[in-house]
Amino acid sequence: MRPETPTRIDPRDKAQLAAHPVSGRRVLALFRPHSRGLAIVLALIVATSAVGLATPFLTQRAIDDALANSDLRLLVILVALMVAVTVIMNVFGVIQTWLSTTIGQRVMHGLRTNVFAHLQRQPLAFFTRTRGGEVQSRLTNDISSMQNVVTNAATSVASNVTTAVGTIIAMVALSWQLSLFSLLVLPPAIWLTRRVARMRREITGERQRTMAGLHSQIEESLSVSGAVLGKTLGATGYLTDRFTSTSRELLGLEVRSQLAGRWLMAAMTIVMGVIPALLYLMAGLPFGQDITIGTLVAFVALQSGLFRPLMGVLNVGVQVYSSMALFSRIFEFLDLPVPIDDPAAPAAVDRSQVRGHLRLDGVTFRYPGADSDAVHHLSLDVPAGSSVALVGESGAGKSTVASLLARLHDPDEGGITIDGVDLRDMRLTDVAGLVGVVSQETYLLHDTIRENLRYARPEATDAQIEAAATDAQIHGLITGLPDGYDTVVGARGYRFSGGEKQRIALARTLLRDPRILVLDEATSALDNETERAVQAALEVVSRGRTTVTIAHRLSTVRDADRIVVLDHGQVIEQGSHEDLVARGGRYAALAAREPMGASARLQHGSAAAGLL
Repeated sequence: MRPETPTRIDPRDKAQLAAHPVSGRRVLALFRPHSRGLAIVLALIVATSAVGLATPFLTQRAIDDALANSDLRLLVILVALMVAVTVIMNVFGVIQTWLSTTIGQRVMHGLRTNVFAHLQRQPLAFFTRTRGGEVQSRLTNDISSMQNVVTNAATSVASNVTTAVGTIIAMVALSWQLSLFSLLVLPPAIWLTRRVARMRREITGERQRTMAGLHSQIEESLSVSGAVLGKTLGATGYLTDRFTSTSRELLGLEVRSQLAGRWLMAAMTIVMGVIPALLYLMAGLPFGQDITIGTLVAFVALQSGLFRPLMGVLNVGVQVYSSMALFSRIFEFLDLPVPIDDPAAPAAVDRSQVRGHLRLDGVTFRYPGADSDAVHHLSLDVPAGSSVALVGESGAGKSTVASLLARLHDPDEGGITIDGVDLRDMRLTDVAGLVGVVSQETYLLHDTIRENLRYARPEATDAQIEAAATDAQIHGLITGLPDGYDTVVGARGYRFSGGEKQRIALARTLLRDPRILVLDEATSALDNETERAVQAALEVVSRGRTTVTIAHRLSTVRDADRIVVLDHGQVIEQGSHEDLVARGGRYAALAAREPMGASARLQHGSAAAGLL
């Protein structure tokens, strides 16, 4: 059985439209490029409904004239016309479906790609405050539901209205007495059906929410990360009990939903059976003595076909409201401002001519809702090709500087320039091409190594990919795998160790050949042996590039041209390792607390990890 039409407005739809109103003009603007096709669809709907109404009248003639008078010639003509009506209706239906589906899919394609592209331009703050499931739901579930609105609901409304109006006119034309009787019988029948449908809708909504919870438990518990967490915390029994409880609740709701659906079917069946029976009774009473058998049969056929479209007409308001709520959810994302975007007149950047002279001039930045600046009037000059390391306690502003250099955020005050050009005057793609970031958290796609690397540069050749992997000192390991560069890395790269993933991520960054390399605690999560392997790769790839290293372990930055010590987003010391140790200041204190020998690091690694 098809799901019934909603019989009342969902409170969630009301809340959505109250929070983010949508004008009908904006919705219609989506369909304006397809106005000609929509006009054809509407014409086909009206034509189909009009042609379909001919069948009861042909039936009346066949019974009252052709069969009653044994007129074979007239009967053959009427039967041929009935067949022609059926063929025409179905051909019109196929054309209408093709047109409406094509239009609907094109509108949804445009919306889907526009939303995806717009969300790609959102700042990191959007993704930190918005659940990933919410974004996925709007891009998939909401737009799929809108597709149903466009291709089914909209055409259904037009079809129901034309069919209901046409059927009522035809019924009056056949017998005003039976039409009057129907007007008395239909309202209570419709009320009964709507009441049962409303009951089922409430149960179905609860069932869907429970099913969503069940899906969330499956995703959280049976993903790689969830499985590791459950096993390490010994929570597998708790997770199983929780899943069992939710599944048991779903069991009861499924039974109630099916039973409510059966009641709905029963109510509709009763209505469809009682009304024709009463019509036959009506025709047998003195009040209906002048009604012919053909008229009665034709009228019953029309009456039987009136119930569903009439129910649809009565629910048009609910359908429109629900549809507008879906558009509201999509437009809410499309209306999000883009605080970090390409400038109106971007500066021309020739990457081959960029030297990589990096300068921060009085940079101040505060995260939304924070009480203090993460970076405060920070000034720093990094000559092209040199290396600078940023060290300091946790919360000193080191990673914030890395985010500002990659233009994941824009400074509230001051500016950041490369060769004298402010990052805000460049296209975002130019910034991404000039500034390469390797962070502590490596994110690998569930794809082959080759495609993970090509993600940074889609047009890269296999030779360029292998050259980047060689520089990152991971080529040998990759070629040693049975499938080489076609090896699938697994979900989030779980097939590889931390150091191997880090070097793959480094190769991916190098494939873009950035002039400035930002290493944001790239080795902080690695063990000492793996750290040395990655550090060796970093030393190779840093040559000739301007390098900004955010240090977790001071041993990794001793050879930097300059070490900058940050505290609450401000520079408090800077110089070489030897100079800073000799001064006996903050850096010297940090260095004294960190064991420098390899064997000592192995024994006291946990203590050193908490220094910065």
